[in-house]
Amino acid sequence: MYILQTIPVPEISPDSLAAKKAQLAQHIMTTPPNELLSELGHQALLFGLKVLAALAIYALGAWIISLVRKALKKGHKRRKTEATLATFTESLVTISMWVVLILIVVGTLGVNTTSLAALLAAGGMAIGMALSGTVQNFAGGIMLLVFRPFKVGDFIEAQGYSGLVTELTIVSTKLRTTDNRTIILPNGALSNGNINNITAQPLRRVDLEVTLAYGTDVEAAKSAILEIIADQPLFLNADTPGAASPFVALKELRDSCICFVVRAWVNAPDYWTAYFWLTENVYTRLPAQYNLSFPFPQLDIHLKQN
Repeated sequence: MYILQTIPVPEISPDSLAAKKAQLAQHIMTTPPNELLSELGHQALLFGLKVLAALAIYALGAWIISLVRKALKKGHKRRKTEATLATFTESLVTISMWVVLILIVVGTLGVNTTSLAALLAAGGMAIGMALSGTVQNFAGGIMLLVFRPFKVGDFIEAQGYSGLVTELTIVSTKLRTTDNRTIILPNGALSNGNINNITAQPLRRVDLEVTLAYGTDVEAAKSAILEIIADQPLFLNADTPGAASPFVALKELRDSCICFVVRAWVNAPDYWTAYFWLTENVYTRLPAQYNLSFPFPQLDIHLKQN
C-alpha cells in the first residue's frame, strides 16, 4: 500500500498578487534611474558570482568524482576484487556522488534545496510506483550481490537460457551464449528463479549411456570401455582430489538392448571435449576393435492360424 503525503502550498490571492505588482511598479517609478541601474547591476553581479561559484563547484565535484572512481578501480584491482562486486560498487558510489553534487550546485544558485528535496521525494515515489519492476530488479541485484550464486565468468543456466556471465549491473545480468548471442536477464526474475551454475565447481563428471546387443559379454564390454577411457589423458582418476576412477556398470535390461552407464571425471573446462571424444570413440572402436555390436529395435511377431 502506498500513502501519498501532500505538501501544503500557501495560497496567493489575486488581490495580494496585484498589490505586490503595484508595489514593485511604484518602487521602479519612484527610484531614480541611477539608483535603479546601480541596484540592477548589483543584483546581476551577485547572480553572476553565484553562477561562477556553481560552475567552480561543479568542476571541482566532477574532478573529485573522477578521482574517487579511479581510486575504487585501483583498490579493486589491488585487492583482486571480482568483477561482479567491483562493477556494482563503482556504479552505486558514482551515482550517489553525482546526485549530491547536483543538489549542492542547485543550492549554490539560490534555489531552495528543501523544496527541491521534497519535490524529488514525491517524484521518486511516483516514479517508484510506475517503475515497480525496475525497483524489484534493483533489489534482485542486491540479493545476487550478497548471496553470490554466480560471478562474472561463470557459465549458468537460468530462465530458459544458458551462457557465460559477462556483466552484472544494478538491474540486469548479461549472458553470452555459445553461439555468440547476448542475453539480458532482469535481476528480479533471476534472483527468484532456479540457477544452474555449471562452472561453480572445478571438476565435472561425464555421464554416458552405451547400449549393446543381447548376448554381449558384460565383463568384456566393461573392460573395452575402460580401455578407451584410459587412452584419453583428460579423464582423471582417484589420485585427483574430488575425483574418482572411471566407472562402468550394467544399468538396465531394455526391450532390444542392454544398457551400460559410464562415469568419468574431468576438469570443468575439459567437459565437452572429453564428452564428444568419448562418444565418438565408443561408436567407432567398440565394433571395429572389440567386435561388440550395437542393437537395433526388434519386434517379434507371432502369427496364429485357425
